[in-house]
Amino acid sequence: MKANELLTACNFKAAVNSAPENEINCIYCCDLLSIVMGKAPAGSAWVTVMGNMNSVAVASLAEIGAIILADGIKPDAAALTRAEENGINIYLSDDPVFDTALKIHKALS
Repeated sequence: MKANELLTACNFKAAVNSAPENEINCIYCCDLLSIVMGKAPAGSAWVTVMGNMNSVAVASLAEIGAIILADGIKPDAAALTRAEENGINIYLSDDPVFDTALKIHKALS
């Protein structure tokens, strides 16, 4: 599924949609950046509450398809700028992490 299709299917809001054609093929949930960097599969929809520019850097290194910020978390200004510069999608969900991941799972199934 393309990132833009996931955005629509799950009714997320786009904070940054600079790479709408990124492929999303799985879900990864974690807030510890060092674990995400080493274990998140490329093409993941990464569900987290970490909305800072370090998350954008990790998403870039791990070739994440989109960061989905759960629990109504908003990215800070530096994260938005860095995401735009590096082609990282940041989508927003008001739902908790589990419910957000479940929406993605249903969309991918």
